[in-house]
Amino acid sequence: MFKKSTDPSEDDDRKPVLVEPAPKASPFARLRTYFLTGIVVTAPIAITIYLTYVFVSFVDANITPLIPARYNPETYLPFSVPGLGVIIAAFALIMIGFLTANYLGRAFLTFGERIVGRMPVVRSIYHALKQIMETVLAQSSSSFRDVVLVEYPRPGIWALAFVTSTAEGEVDGLQDDDMISIFLPTTPNPTSGFLLFVPKKDLKYLDMTVEEGVKLVISAGMIWPEPPKPEENGKDEKKKLPPQSPDSKTTPSSA
Repeated sequence: MFKKSTDPSEDDDRKPVLVEPAPKASPFARLRTYFLTGIVVTAPIAITIYLTYVFVSFVDANITPLIPARYNPETYLPFSVPGLGVIIAAFALIMIGFLTANYLGRAFLTFGERIVGRMPVVRSIYHALKQIMETVLAQSSSSFRDVVLVEYPRPGIWALAFVTSTAEGEVDGLQDDDMISIFLPTTPNPTSGFLLFVPKKDLKYLDMTVEEGVKLVISAGMIWPEPPKPEENGKDEKKKLPPQSPDSKTTPSSA
């Protein structure tokens, strides 16, 4: 840009301006920036506290009335104990898991599943929910193994997906290459998506963890995993270096 002169005779002698000064923000613009920054900082904390309060209140309202009055601490205290229902529910679930791990508990569970299996509509709902809970919550479950990229919905466009398992049976026999079953989630709700069976050669495996991939999907690509530190890269490169043979070692030159 050029700075115009007030004298008409000096129109040809223009001085170049290398950097223009930044425009000063008005007080209203500054207040707006501070307000938005406050929302970004406080909204996640406030929402987390609110959801925790709602959950604890809901559990307390449904579990605490089931406790006999003689065993309820609130009977002897002049104030209510927040989270008492959550503690009781957690203890009850631990006891149920402990009893189910025993022989009598497994026998009782098998007997109950046989009864449910004879109900036409209830058995479908029960088995579906059981498979979902076992896949999501079981410690031995490997629901999502790796994060991959797959060309979807057309070649040239890549989508983020999660490897669930290796295909078996008829699906695996469709091609000579190994077929991999992947889950392609939707954004921003990763609980819904598509089940795809893709040849292994058409997948690009990524180094990011499953948690980082889920965050990337939920945030619609706004939260990316942090790059590895230079120290970690140096350690990895040292590990990848092949061991030197005794013959390759340099010997001091004789004078």
